[in-house]
Amino acid sequence: MAVAEARISQCVVSACPECRRCGHDRIGNIHSDSVDSFRKGAPSEGVGGYAVLADTLVPIANNPNTKEGQEALGLSDLESVHFEAFRVRPGDDASCLNLYEPKNPRILAPTKGFVNAGRFSFHSSLASNTDEQMNPWLLLDRKEADGAIPVIADTNSMTYVLHRKLGEDFVITNHGEQVRLRFVGALADSIFQSEVLMSQENFLKLFPEQDGYSFLLADSPRKDTEALAAEIETALSAYGADATPTATRLAEFHRVENTYLSTFQMLGGLGLLLGTIGLAAVLLRSIFERRRELALLRALGYEQKHFFLMTLMENVLLLGGGLLTGSACAILAIAPAVTAQGGRFPTAALAILLGALFLVGIAVSVISTRFALREAVLPALRSE
Repeated sequence: MAVAEARISQCVVSACPECRRCGHDRIGNIHSDSVDSFRKGAPSEGVGGYAVLADTLVPIANNPNTKEGQEALGLSDLESVHFEAFRVRPGDDASCLNLYEPKNPRILAPTKGFVNAGRFSFHSSLASNTDEQMNPWLLLDRKEADGAIPVIADTNSMTYVLHRKLGEDFVITNHGEQVRLRFVGALADSIFQSEVLMSQENFLKLFPEQDGYSFLLADSPRKDTEALAAEIETALSAYGADATPTATRLAEFHRVENTYLSTFQMLGGLGLLLGTIGLAAVLLRSIFERRRELALLRALGYEQKHFFLMTLMENVLLLGGGLLTGSACAILAIAPAVTAQGGRFPTAALAILLGALFLVGIAVSVISTRFALREAVLPALRSE
């Protein structure tokens, strides 16, 4: 979820998403694959095709897409860039970067052009007709019978930060009055994790004092997004602009999730280590508890190789059954995440991990059998 990877600091994560894909960059280090499959790599669809986003402290009244507006804003050198402007009602950050539960989340109001463009992927929605299914942004114009205001939010923020589901309401306070916001759509891993979005019509009705536009998305064919962000920030410096490449913003959210996954992965590795030691202890105790039985079999004519074969087959059955059962459960658990991320599955690392556990079990079995057979046969026979 963007759950606080907590920005706890980027150094907690062994590498950033751009240079670390799925956690398999360190040679010889086998990660917990069932956790690792939930990692998110470089941003893709979550940016909606936009290159840069910009927040301004002072609202912009001019249209940045007209020649007059560009001259007034100092954007004349960026004629090839198309801007989408959003009205903003300041509020609490609704993303995983906020460690506190938001009470009045930040609200954005997109233009009709943005709504009709139908960009960004949706995780789910309350669409009831073909048009809404094709473009769930149209749900923002829906009229609720009970007067609730339809809004759209990122699925991570809605589920893990605001603790709501589709169709549920979130109540905010506006000038002493309570306003019910109803979630009608959930975006799939987008740059809008810090806010909720409503239609301009409802926004102007609820917050008429919020003049101008304080959030911009820039669509540009240019590849140098860092340079483009710097140019936009410089041009709009009089408005207190802070411009960032959209991929960078989405990567910040991903780092939060990946840090938590790294923490869980470390705990899982510790559990695996303790489990391996426990497996060795159980196998060793099993052999030593059967010393009298082995001594009796040896007195009846069985040779040492028979004991090794016996214990080996027993432990192969035990280890093989356990590893197969555990692997099947893990594969079923991570199948949705693997499918959602393009069907990538760390087969090689999983095979190495399972093979290492299997070999450890067999080695402990052989060593413990050898130690048990070194003991005097006569005392064991007398107790038997």
